[in-house]
Amino acid sequence: MPLLDDTDKAILNRIQSDFPITSSPYASIADDLGLSHTDVLRRVARLKENGIIRRIGGNFFPYKLGFVSTLCAAKVPEDKIDFFAETVNLYPGVTHNYQRDHEFNIWFTFIAPSMEEIESNLEKISQETGISEIFNLPAIKVFKVKAHFDL
Repeated sequence: MPLLDDTDKAILNRIQSDFPITSSPYASIADDLGLSHTDVLRRVARLKENGIIRRIGGNFFPYKLGFVSTLCAAKVPEDKIDFFAETVNLYPGVTHNYQRDHEFNIWFTFIAPSMEEIESNLEKISQETGISEIFNLPAIKVFKVKAHFDL
């Protein structure tokens, strides 16, 4: 069996941008796609177990909730990358953390109630890891792109 069959693709297309807000969302998806509730649940669980679905959850605009966001770039020696990334990931409000092939090789996003809290956390990260070159690049204007992968 291929990794994704047409039914899996239909479920993924349905849930990635139009997840139903109902008391039984998977039953709604099943009805919409002509499937059984059990089949949808089984397939979603399998897709999650296989790492195709990373998570199912809401996306919010931080500023509409009174939060600020920033993108951070750090220059981390190769032998400290794992330690640095693990340390950053311990902080609430870090939503993404990834490595790039660049002089500034670790990039992460941070969301918090205030820029002062972010700056304080960046200082703590620097102290905990010994990495002093961390740029704080706060969002000035957000240009949100809707990413939908039509399968």
